[in-house]
Amino acid sequence: MGLEEDAINLHRTLKGKIEIHNTIDINKSFNGKSDVLDLIYTLGVAFVSRVISKDKKLAFDYTSKWNNVAIICDGTRVLGLGDVGPEAAIPVMEGKSVLFKVLGGVNAFPLCIDTKDKEEIIKLVKSIQPIFGAINIEDIESPKVLEIVERLQKELMIPVFHDDQHGTAIIALAGLLNALKIVQKKIDQIRVVIAGAGSAGYGIFRILIEAGCKDIVVTDSIGALYENRTTGMKNPYKREISEKSNPMKLTGSLIEVMKGADVFMGVSGKGKLINKDMIQTMNPDPIIFGLSNPDPEILPSDALEAGATIVATGRSDFANQINNAVVFPSILRALLDLRINTLTQGMLVAVATAIANILDNKQLKSDYIIPKVDDPRIIHIVTDTLRNAIQNHLENKTETIA
Repeated sequence: MGLEEDAINLHRTLKGKIEIHNTIDINKSFNGKSDVLDLIYTLGVAFVSRVISKDKKLAFDYTSKWNNVAIICDGTRVLGLGDVGPEAAIPVMEGKSVLFKVLGGVNAFPLCIDTKDKEEIIKLVKSIQPIFGAINIEDIESPKVLEIVERLQKELMIPVFHDDQHGTAIIALAGLLNALKIVQKKIDQIRVVIAGAGSAGYGIFRILIEAGCKDIVVTDSIGALYENRTTGMKNPYKREISEKSNPMKLTGSLIEVMKGADVFMGVSGKGKLINKDMIQTMNPDPIIFGLSNPDPEILPSDALEAGATIVATGRSDFANQINNAVVFPSILRALLDLRINTLTQGMLVAVATAIANILDNKQLKSDYIIPKVDDPRIIHIVTDTLRNAIQNHLENKTETIA
């Protein structure tokens, strides 16, 4: 029985991967005198509502708001499947909810919504803010999603985390930092080619700049982004990339700009985008991250045969899985616990560096550059890192918001 058949049969059997459970038994008494039912519902609950009405922040202390996250998805960019609709997004978002709970102890509610309108999505998220402690934006098409995240970060009182942008960027940088240790190269002395100028490509581009990378070339379906390119540049985020990257003003296709590169990062959503010949034009000890799912830009076996020193994908059945599941449960756990609503690029770099440093030099190998998803150290390290980064942010508020 193959993976596809197993997955379908499991979901048919489960009829959903999540459900709601009470945190208290209504048949018991509280303090040996009051019935729980009288306290959690009318009449006793009215006293709690009255207190919260006078100070909305108390909802974090008296309700599940402190631990609730909404996963917002319109189904327009699900995995590498594209626009499959909100119903088809449900099993993916339920899976994320499971990981949130198992790895972060977070109650995450998948809200797969039947609208593609940017303003309607923003309005919806703002309207559900009272019950949630944070928002996780997931699998919405770009550039619309970048505009949504930017607006919500300004207009909400709770943190907004965009997994495709922030989560992928953090884990990609963590993997790259460790890969560079193995090949003995420095981040400020390499050229990185990013295939894909959507949410993930934009997020990786921004975090690499913050981390000190000076030579980044981002490509879209037309070719390299460069300053003053006129074709396909209505997207303001592509214009930002073109103005802040590609210092040598390289032009042309992905084939051409990969020549002399040290690192390839694929977030194009297109399988088999690159081939062996393209890798062989790169600098010695090339690093290949083919992160598109379910089909990477090149299979690891082909990349290794072409001379790649380190190869990573987004898949669990290959070595070096660059999976944002390593990141999002711990980031949201920390945001909820620390009750902060601002993430900066500096904070993202700090978290990526901390995750990379979980593996010491003795553990690092070409097929082991990133901690496993269920590594118990991640939660505590991310929380401590963010706590320190927040303090640094308060002392220096000139950092760019993530």
